[in-house]
Formats: sequence, C-alpha cells, structure tokens
Amino acid sequence: MKVVIPLGDAAADLAAVGGKGASLAALTRAGLPVPGGFHITTGAYRAFTADIREEVLAAASAGDAARIAALFAAREVPEPIAAEIRAAHAALGEDVTVAVRSSATAEDLPGMSFAGQQDTYLNIRAEGLVEAVRRCWASLWNARAIAYRDRNGVPHAGVALAVVVQELVDADAAGVMFTADPVTGDRGRTVINASWGLGESVVGGRVTPDTIVVSGGAVVEERTGDKSVMTVRAPGGTREEPVPDGMRRVPVLTGAQAVALAGLGARVQELYGTPMDVEWARREGAFTVLQARPITGLRPPTEEWNDSLKGDHLWTAGNLGEAIPDVMTPITWSFVRLFINEAMSSTTMPGFDLVGNIGGRFYMNMSVIVSAARALGIQSRLGAVEQVFGRLPPGLEVPLLGVSRWRIIKAVLPAAIRIQRRVRANLKDLRPFLAAAPRRCEELHAAIRAASSAAELADLWPGAVEPHLVTACRMLEAAARQGGTALVHTRDRLRRMVGDSDAEAMLTGAAGDGELASLGLVTGLARLARGEITRETFAAVHGHRGPHEFEVSVPRPGEDPAWIDAQLAGLRDLRTGADELLARRDAARQEAWARFARRHPRREAAMRARVKRWSAVVRDRESARSEVVRVFWVLRAFVLRAGELTGHGDDLFHLYLDELLAVLRGDDAPLERVPVRRATYEMYAALPPYPVLIVGRFDPVRWAADPDRRSDIHDARGGAAPVGDTVTGFPGAPGVVEGTARVVARPEDGDRLRPGEILVTTLTNVGWTPLFPRVAAVVTDLGAPLSHASIVARELGIPAVVGTGNATMRLRDGDRIRVDGGRGTVELLTG
Repeated sequence: MKVVIPLGDAAADLAAVGGKGASLAALTRAGLPVPGGFHITTGAYRAFTADIREEVLAAASAGDAARIAALFAAREVPEPIAAEIRAAHAALGEDVTVAVRSSATAEDLPGMSFAGQQDTYLNIRAEGLVEAVRRCWASLWNARAIAYRDRNGVPHAGVALAVVVQELVDADAAGVMFTADPVTGDRGRTVINASWGLGESVVGGRVTPDTIVVSGGAVVEERTGDKSVMTVRAPGGTREEPVPDGMRRVPVLTGAQAVALAGLGARVQELYGTPMDVEWARREGAFTVLQARPITGLRPPTEEWNDSLKGDHLWTAGNLGEAIPDVMTPITWSFVRLFINEAMSSTTMPGFDLVGNIGGRFYMNMSVIVSAARALGIQSRLGAVEQVFGRLPPGLEVPLLGVSRWRIIKAVLPAAIRIQRRVRANLKDLRPFLAAAPRRCEELHAAIRAASSAAELADLWPGAVEPHLVTACRMLEAAARQGGTALVHTRDRLRRMVGDSDAEAMLTGAAGDGELASLGLVTGLARLARGEITRETFAAVHGHRGPHEFEVSVPRPGEDPAWIDAQLAGLRDLRTGADELLARRDAARQEAWARFARRHPRREAAMRARVKRWSAVVRDRESARSEVVRVFWVLRAFVLRAGELTGHGDDLFHLYLDELLAVLRGDDAPLERVPVRRATYEMYAALPPYPVLIVGRFDPVRWAADPDRRSDIHDARGGAAPVGDTVTGFPGAPGVVEGTARVVARPEDGDRLRPGEILVTTLTNVGWTPLFPRVAAVVTDLGAPLSHASIVARELGIPAVVGTGNATMRLRDGDRIRVDGGRGTVELLTG
C-alpha cells in the first residue's frame, strides 16, 4: 500500500486518488500549468479507518454524522502514514504553504460532480498538515456528503477518500471557467467568472464576480461585478476582507487575458473530450489550473435555429404565426417552407427570406413586404396589411432591405405577373379541387399504408404526395388572392354606412350561403354530441383540424380519441351551444339587412352582390386552407410510415425533408444529427412563446431568462416604447361584455375556463374553436380583423378584441374586466 504518490504519477487513477486527484494527475501529465504537489492515496484512508469501518457504515445508515465525526476525532493518524505525508511535504520546499483538498472515489464523474460535498483547507503549513488530512478524511462522512450519496444512489460501503496536497498559489485573482455556456449549453461560448484574491469567494457564491464570455477567439460579452469581498491568506487558513473601493468595479481581466484563459480552457476540454468546469488562479500575470471537472447538468449539444441573425429585419408572428404557433420539428419546417414557397411566392424577394425560423417558431419578414410596397409606390396599401398581420406600435421604424428600389422592382414585377397568370388559371380549377381533395387525401393515406418498403414509400413522394401538396398550396394562393383588397374595403365600407355591429352581422354566415370551414370543428362536435354523426364521420370530415394542425409530430384530433372525449365533456356544461349561437347570429344578420334596406333602399341589391362576392372569397380561402391542413395530415402519415419501415420511429421528425428521403433510400448518415436536433427542439419548446414582433437579433434563451422580458416586442436597437398600461387592439367582433378574465396559455388548458368567463390568451387558431361557445368574450395579444379569433368570434356573435400586444402581460386570472369589441378596448374594473 502506497501512502503517497507524485501528482502526475501514472498510477494516480480514480480508485487510487479519487476523482479530483485523477483529474489533476491527467492535467499534470498533459503539461498544463498545475501547482506542484502529491496525492495521499485511498489506501492510506482505508488503513486509517480499518478498525472503525463497520461502526462508520452503521452510523451512516442511521444518518448519524455526529457519531462518525466523534469516531474520526478520537483516532490519531498512524505514525508511519504521518511520516510519509510530512516527508512528501518537505520535498516541495522549505515550509511551503499548501492547499489540502478532499478527493473522493465518487467525485467529478460525468453524471455527478459531488462538488463541495467534502472539505478543503487552504494555507496549511507543515505543523497543521496531518491534522488537515485527518479532517479531510472525516469530511467524507459529514451530513451533507451522506445525504448527497443517498440521493444519487451511491452505496456508502464503496466510497473512499484520497487527499490532494498542492502548493497554495498566492493568487491576486481567481475564479471559475466553463468551456461551454452552462445556461444555454452553447459549446461555442466560454464563460469566465473572475474576482480578486483566492477563488473561494467565487466558488462559494459570496461575491458577484466579473463575467466574461469568449467566443471565436474574442470577448463577445463582459459584465463587471460589484466585487465587495475577497478571500485572502490568514494564519492557519484564509479569511474574507473587503475589496478596496478603487478595485470593486475594476475589471479583473483584460480582454487579452480572458482570451488567453479561454485558450487554456480549450486545452483542458480537448484533453477530456467534454465541456469542463475549471477552477483557475492568476499570480503575477500567469494562469494556473487548480481543478477541472466535467460540467454536470449541461444541456446536450444543440443547433441554432435563428433567422433573426441574418440581418436587421422586422419579424412578425401575426397571421400565419397564429396558424403555426408551435416550435416546429425540422421535418415540419421543411414542409412549411415548401407550403410558403408555393402559397406565397408572390411576395418573395430573391436574396431575402420572406419567412423565418426563430427559435423553432414561424415568423414573417415584414421588412420584405414593406420594402416592396415602398419601392412599387403602393405604401397606401399597407393599411390592408395591418388588417392581416396586425398593427405596428406607433413610432416603430421598420428596417428596410439594403437594396435599391430598382433592384426590388426588377425582382418583384416579373414574379407578380407570373403569379397573376397562375392565379387566374388555378381559380378555374378551385371548386373542382375543393370537391375532390378529401377523397384524394384518403387515397394518399391508403397508398402510404400500402407501401411495403422504404424505397416504395420514397417513390410516393415525388410521384403522388408532393404534387398534391403543391396543388393544394397553389389553390390556397389563388383563393386568397382573388378579389384583391375586397375583403378589407367591403368591411370598412359597411362599417361606415351602418356601424360596427350591423356591418359585422351582415358579413357573417358566409352571407347565408354556407358554413365556414373554420367552424367545422365546433359544429361537428355538436353534431357528434347529438348522435347525428359517428366518430368515424367526424374524424373523416373534421379530424384534420386542431390546435397543432401544421406540426406533423403531433396527433390530429381524428386520430386522438382522448381529444374528442375532452371536447365532448366540455360541451356538457355549456349554457348556450354553438348551434344556438349561430341561430342567434343568423337572426341578427337578417335584422341587420332589413335595417340596411330601410336606410339605403336603392343600394341594397348592389351591396348584397358585393357581400356575396366578399363571402365567396372568405369561404374559398377558409376551405382551401382547410384542404392544405388535410394534406399536412397526409404528410404526418408519410413520416410515421417512414419511421415504421426504417425502424427509426419518431427520430425522423428531427430530419429535414431531403434527409428523410435519403434515409428512405438507404443512407443512414443523416440519423447522426438526430440527438442534437432533438435536444435543440426540446430546448426551444421549453421556452415561453416569443414576442409578437422582433426587430434585429434575438436570442430566445436569454430573452426567456430575463425577468423583465416583453411578449409584445423585442427591438435589438433599443428604445422600444414602455408596455402600455391600457389594453387596446383591433375591434374583432362587436359587443360589450363584463366578466372574469381567465388567462389560458394553451387550448389543452381550456378546462380552466368556466362558462361565461372571458378568454385572454396570446393567440387562437382553429383548435381553440371548441372553447368559443363557452366564453363571453375573447381577448388576444396576436391578431387582426382577418385573423382566426376575429372571424370565428364574429360568426358566433362573441365580442372580441384582438392584436392588443399586451393583454397577457396586463391582465391576470380573476380580474374583472369590460371588453368592448366594437371599440377594441379592454377595461380593468375595480370592485
């Protein structure tokens, strides 16, 4: 049994010198700057405790740390062991002061650090060394260490303690360094904490240190802490003393020193092959490594899904961001991009992204739209854009694309002409397409189920699935573009002629010509509850629509019996069902038309014809959108079948489309990216929904960690107006209601809504529709007059205020509020 071995000895492994000791031995052998010293092995510890081992284990099982402390205190270190320790210390030099550090065999492991569970003694001289070693040995059994092992399932009988004795660096500065960002898991960022004196004040959390972030060989962030205390040497140990006033706010490290220290951290990480937590010290400008352990609890490696980094643009989550509210898996993002390229190609700008993926969420690039409108001299039409995407805050300057007006015109006009021709051609086929689309999707589902090999399924993509997706998207484009700005102008004209309430009533019910597809879920559930249709019929007709209908990794209502059961249960406590609400709205529509005829008898026929055209556009747009969503159910079936045929299951949701097709054709290389993609998806999905508007660069993780974060706008330029105290938005649907606010984050939490309460939420889409008959009014952060919440609320006669930007920030559960859907205001009532 060896009592002492040199610090860098090849025999200094985990069993002999514990986790900390083995790490320091590896650093020493690699030539890294480690203070000199030696190990006192676990063999010495076992020899010291041989006679009391059983008593110690019995006391540990009983949680009696005091009993164990008394056992250690009553034993002297055997002289042969003490003599070797003193001799090894003498070999370091004449009365060298040392640090005496515990090093357990269950310590500094990849899954568990055990950091701080055992004791360390600093500034120890020869006369106190053996006693410090004995106290280190005893600290293996303090109450903290016993409890930690119990929580982590580490048997007490298997642990032992070595001790590392090292020269104490008389540091003028020290701290810790993480070779990956411990908050975000970003492997490209080294985070350094630094303070004056020895490092114990930083490690122990007793000081606010400087924080420096190094990335790409440069300092990218720097925050100077208020370093009020520092740890210094004192007789027999250390003490804390105040930092002189002139040093408290002075940076400890220069930029060059931080970069050099990060380089030292990179060498440590390269040695271990994993991100490391490094304790360091500086003396007279030279850095030394005092300790290094793997970072525990670090997020897995992730990618960055963040198109906000591509330039200074204005991004909005309005409209399509409401339809696609989830963090998207990579395969969904592939499908969504294909959808946008086909359904919105008229507004694309070569070299600039019309849509973006910011932290996995869908955003539209308003800088492209506004820049094109200004270049073409049609700024006046941007008011219509607000009706679709929502209102911009007063004073917000939209960053424009950094290209000439001529380049924009040259890029946009030819594309616009091509799109007009395509739209005219597709409009001729729109009605036949809408009639045949459900049957075509059934055929595609059957073909996908029948595919007997991965290669056969791969061939279905270009031969059948993709063509139908492209056709559906182009039909939606045609349906949405017919009538030009008629949707906006007809509504505005009616409001001027007859007022808000009658105007909205006259535009409901698709002018009496049929139900909007957006209402299909709620009316279908009502029919199912009455026994008029079967579950199979409901699933076939309406089962493709839901709150997460674009995210293909999520089951559709038609394949989720539990979802249907929950919605049916929610219908039982309704005082007024959807059918009664629609009947009331139908009566209100007829009365509004009668009043119009009395006030404008000569204009009734023309207005009825105009509203009929308006209604046809709305109905076609909603129907075409519904058929696109039906195709997304086919896409989900395609990915699920690919997972079955390849044996890779839901891993395939974390591939992009070209990668998925490659796997189907036998190339498994893309699967290597799945763990990182899955970790990235889970990281972003755990964050709250991002702001409605984003200007410039945006970091979702750091935004979410900010206690003062805003959900309405993030402007990287600074200077955003304060969050308004009042809650105002677009008049979504007229009517005045007073009631209790219920703030609901997800439709899955809709059971919190009691009948007659007012729904306050970030956004709604079709999947929220079954909740609408339950509420007295709807208030949303996101939205515009032509958004889902407005359309459905008008159809059901429910007052709504949409696009407030700040409702969920200003209103709380249980608040008594007054909603005026005609004026677009929400008032907080007192008492």
